[in-house]
Amino acid sequence: MQSASKLSFGDAGTLFVADWKGARIFALPLPAAASPAGKPFNLLDVQAPIAKALGVAPTALRFEDLAVQPGSELAYVALTVRGAKGQSKPAIVSIDAAGKVKRLDLSKASGSAAISDAPKGDVTFWRDLPEQTLTVTDMRYYDNKLYVAGLSDRSFASTLRVYDYPFNGKATATTIEMYHPVHNQVETRAPIRSMTVMTIGGEPTLVAAYTCTPLVTIPLKDLKDGAHIAARTVGELGWGSAPNGLVSFKVGDAEYALLVNSSRSADLLSATDLTSAVAAPGLNTPIEWPAKPYLGVKATMTPMSAVMRIDNLNPQLLLALRRSDAGGEMQLVSIPKGGYLRLSDFVNEYDFPDYRYPDGDKFRDFHKYARTLEGYGELAR
Repeated sequence: MQSASKLSFGDAGTLFVADWKGARIFALPLPAAASPAGKPFNLLDVQAPIAKALGVAPTALRFEDLAVQPGSELAYVALTVRGAKGQSKPAIVSIDAAGKVKRLDLSKASGSAAISDAPKGDVTFWRDLPEQTLTVTDMRYYDNKLYVAGLSDRSFASTLRVYDYPFNGKATATTIEMYHPVHNQVETRAPIRSMTVMTIGGEPTLVAAYTCTPLVTIPLKDLKDGAHIAARTVGELGWGSAPNGLVSFKVGDAEYALLVNSSRSADLLSATDLTSAVAAPGLNTPIEWPAKPYLGVKATMTPMSAVMRIDNLNPQLLLALRRSDAGGEMQLVSIPKGGYLRLSDFVNEYDFPDYRYPDGDKFRDFHKYARTLEGYGELAR
């Protein structure tokens, strides 16, 4: 394995790893998941213990991706470890809620599959970003198939590859186009950056986000080898930002998708609204830039602008990989599912010691829960 850029779990015992340098997808077997500890993550500096476990300086680490092992509440983080003279090597570590770090043996892959149509490496972006780094931009496993988004060497570069698992040596490949309301053009080059699988209108559907930030849907049944398809653009969520992760989950009986972004708040989308959007004609007109940056399916603003990667931790909580605004430390922290936040990120009226909640205050119960969750149980009142 020459690089480790994207992670996705199949079952709890299989971790898929995208290697853009070697143009392969690896399957790493993992031991059976331990019983979950049932504890939230409040690790406010994971860079230091990871660096110690790998025997390098914290500044040598580039964080690539995050995935949570199903049923274990154990986080796996993919990294690039930078060395002298521009050399680098991949690493993957597991981290539990107590901050214990273990390094995975990357030589123990149980199988792999080639990415036969990967970009050739003759293009760079912004002088030093090879096109090959976008060979795989996200992966999702669903119903014994691994869905892999990224670039290919085809004239329509934006590609979705589908691998049967166990790997059988080949993948189907579908090229994708979509209408981008900010740019007012049909685009075929820039790849999907984040995606999840949801049942929309009774159909298993890929919900996917591109940079700058159109949201599209693609029924899985449309992904056929050699086909070129048009994704349905169902929303324009705001220009000038890159998707950092897209997860789906349930809160009670309602299903949601949550998109975290590089340069603005996260977007919380309901499956009900997505279903209505899919039933309507796709977007085909530009936004009124910059005064009216949104179009199509409506999202609820969720305050997670510092999040770099996100995954489901358990039925109640998300796990976020993010950087501290002030010190730059990399953090692994839990956030309740829904339109919530970390209270300890802020100081406001409620936090002063002489504040008293009025009767019937609608935030009181959440504040009590969140303070305890974040490790400040003595402040819950």
